Order: sequence, then structure tokens, then C-alpha cells
Amino acid sequence: MKNLMLATTALALVGTAGMAETSRDAVLKTYSDIAHAKYEDSLTTAQTLAAAVDALLAAPSAEALQTAKEAWLAARVPYQQTEVFRFGNAIVDDWEGKVNAWPLDEGLIDYVDASYGGPTDENEAAVLNVVANASFTLGGVEVDASAITPALLEETLQEADGVEANVATGYHAIEFLLWGQDLNGTEAGAGNRPWTDYAMGDDCTNGNCDRRGEYLKAATDLLITDLEFIVAQWADDGAARAELTADADVGVSAILTGMGSLSYGETAGERMRLGVMLNDPEEEHSCFADNTHNDHFYNGVGIQSVYLGSYTRTDGSIVEGPSLSDLVAETDASLDMEMQQKLSAAVLALGRIKTAAESGFTYDMMLARGNAAGEALIMGGVNGLVDQTRSIERVVAALGTEIEIEGSDSLDNPEAVFE
Repeated sequence: MKNLMLATTALALVGTAGMAETSRDAVLKTYSDIAHAKYEDSLTTAQTLAAAVDALLAAPSAEALQTAKEAWLAARVPYQQTEVFRFGNAIVDDWEGKVNAWPLDEGLIDYVDASYGGPTDENEAAVLNVVANASFTLGGVEVDASAITPALLEETLQEADGVEANVATGYHAIEFLLWGQDLNGTEAGAGNRPWTDYAMGDDCTNGNCDRRGEYLKAATDLLITDLEFIVAQWADDGAARAELTADADVGVSAILTGMGSLSYGETAGERMRLGVMLNDPEEEHSCFADNTHNDHFYNGVGIQSVYLGSYTRTDGSIVEGPSLSDLVAETDASLDMEMQQKLSAAVLALGRIKTAAESGFTYDMMLARGNAAGEALIMGGVNGLVDQTRSIERVVAALGTEIEIEGSDSLDNPEAVFE
């Protein structure tokens, strides 16, 4: 009888321990650990991309270009899952434009089709073509671009003249240099840059192959440097981690701000609904590679992983711990279940877009005017993201915090889109 009582007491103690309140500090640690892991994976896959670029430039071939493209696509998988750390974390917000700004006026970088047009009132550098010009005037200043270096890209060209479309660095500049323009409109097909754009001597096509290689190398090297910076910010002694964890309540608000703003204004609005309204393939997030379906899908996966406090790394290992889900469940179990269901539904809706695109019904085609099936697929993703945002707002209220979720005219004031 005594042994039974001891066993019962032990079980009771285990049960009580298992029901211990989730600490907000513990939730923030998990979130920071996941951020660090996702950015580390982004860096590792970018280093693989850099090696593929080096191989392409050392021995240009169709196979080498294809390998570099595949490395770029793989590098986007972990990076897109990091976008949920934007909006609520100032260090990430200040940095993010260097690596993921879009859309870009690709004529700033390299040759473009004649249909692209010329300089505009909004952007005099829209067809500057740095690859073809070793010197040029920018903002009234003569620029020596005889050597295309990371410093030239970052300090002189990125957002030159204060124009956001002058994107000279990051994933999408590299994407354009690998794929070239997508001239297929709303028909299937990505950019089709020939490998000979990087060939030497008489085999070079479209001129300036050596400088094009210099630009690609400089942009890739700069991406590595930028990712090394952000990895360090989320290390145990990193500034972003310290800023997030300085105040637990403010930190939880930052998590929810990132989830809500990426769900609503950024992905559902600016990246998805706007494109449907304008029927414009130029609104694709990865328009050169036709990878937009994956961009949206992994944004959704990233939001879900932050709420659940679990991330599966590219090597298959898992980073997990006390989560926002645990915190909400202790306050309102039914709300936690609702939030989990909404996150799953949004990922499934985005997954349907991904599956369709990979089966030949590309995102470009979905955006075509009058394509009801495409619009239904994209709007299914939009509605899933909007729906989960409404649950995020209820979570905010349940946890007794306040946040501001970024909006989009495409969702909040559709008439303004056409003004």
C-alpha cells in the first residue's frame, strides 16, 4: 500500500510539473533559436550557390548554369521561411531590403529586350546596364564601374537616386543574372538566359560576358556577407536576440506582428491579391525563375513554424521548444486549436498553388486575365492568409497585447490600386 501511495504521489508531481505555466521568456528563446537556425540554413545554402557560381564562371556550360539555378532555388527554401522575422524586429527590417528587395528594374543591371523601354520619369537608371558600361553618370555624379565589386553594388547602385526599383543586390538580382528576363507574359515559361552569356572569347553572347560574371560573383559574395551578418544577430550574444528578449511582453508582440503583417499586408496583399487585380506577371515575387509559388508556400510554412515553435532544418534535424501555441493554449485552448487549424488551412491552400504550378499550370498563367481557375487558386491562398490573420488578432487580444498589422490597398482599399 505504501509503495502504491508513493507511486501515486510521484505521478501527481509529474502531472503538476507537466502543467507548469509556459514562460514568455522560454517562448522567446525558442523563437530566437529558430531564427538563428533558419538564417544559418539560408547561409549554408547560399554558400552552396556561391560554389556553383564559381564553377559556372570557371568553366561556363549549360550544365554549370543549370546547377547554379538549382542551387538558387534550394537557397530560397530556408530564406523564405525567415520572412516571418520581419516587421516586428527592427534589425531584420533594416537589413532585409539588401537581400530580398523586389520588384526590380533589371535594365539597371544588364541588357533587356527592346520592349522593356527606356528611362522613365520615375527611374532615369531603368536601363543603365552596368554590365555594359564601365563608367556612367548617376545622380549627376560620374561613376567608375571598371571593377564590379560588392562595394559598388551596395554603396552606389542599390536604390540609386533613392529609387526602390533600383535593386542591385540580393537574391533577385542574382536570379535575373541566372535566368534573364521572362518574356513569356502570362504564358508558361521562365527566363531563358543562354549559358554563353558567361562564355569567354568568341563564344560570348550579348557582350560583356566577363563583366556579367563579375557582377554575378560580386552579388553572390555580398549575399554571403549579408547572411553572415544576420546569423550573428540571432546568436546567443546577438543584438537581435538581445533586443527581442529585453522585455518579454514586447517580444511576444514582435512575434505576433511578424506573423500578422507577413500573412496579411505583405503576402496576401502585395504579393498575391495585387497581382490578381492587375493580371500582371511582373508582380510575381520571383518572376525570372517562375518560383513564386514556392515563395508564397514557404512564407506560410515559416509563419506556422514560429507559432508551433518547431523548425525542420535542411539537414533534417529539428529545432523546437516552448511555443506561442503553448502560451495560447494555457489561456484559451479552443483559440489555440483554431489558430493551428487556420495555419494548416493556409499552408494547404498555398500548397495547392505550388502543386498546380509544378504540374504545369504556372503562376504566370494563373495571373492571366479571365483565367478563373488561376484566380481561384491564388485567391484561395489569399483567403487562407486573411483568415489566419483574423485568428492572430484574436490571439493578440487573448494574450493582452497590442500590435499593428501592415495593410495593403489591394485588400483594404481596392479602388486605390487603379488610381
